[in-house]
Amino acid sequence: QVQLVESGGGLVQPGGSLRLSCAASRSIFSIYSMNWYRQAPGKQRELVAAITIIGSTHYADSVKGRFTISRDNARNMVYLQMNSLKPEDTAVYYCNVNIEGKDYWGQGTQVTVSS
Repeated sequence: QVQLVESGGGLVQPGGSLRLSCAASRSIFSIYSMNWYRQAPGKQRELVAAITIIGSTHYADSVKGRFTISRDNARNMVYLQMNSLKPEDTAVYYCNVNIEGKDYWGQGTQVTVSS
């Protein structure tokens, strides 16, 4: 089992930046993939970014070149640096891991991009 706690969301103007953090309650050293999802009102939850145990990354096409995912295994932390934010990035952002076939989710952090 693992508990995940996200932080760092907020209100930002278009073009601005935010850094989301996800704190895990146990070591993430052996967790293959750490993921960030988001869900906008009325839309399905979608994968935004993922980072594997060896540091390989995957990004949704809509965020490529603007978002960067990273993990700090020593601190059991995962981060999502979001730059050049757009109104369409507005959503609740969730940290996610899958351990032995079971998905674990944080409570989410709201990101609102608006002028």
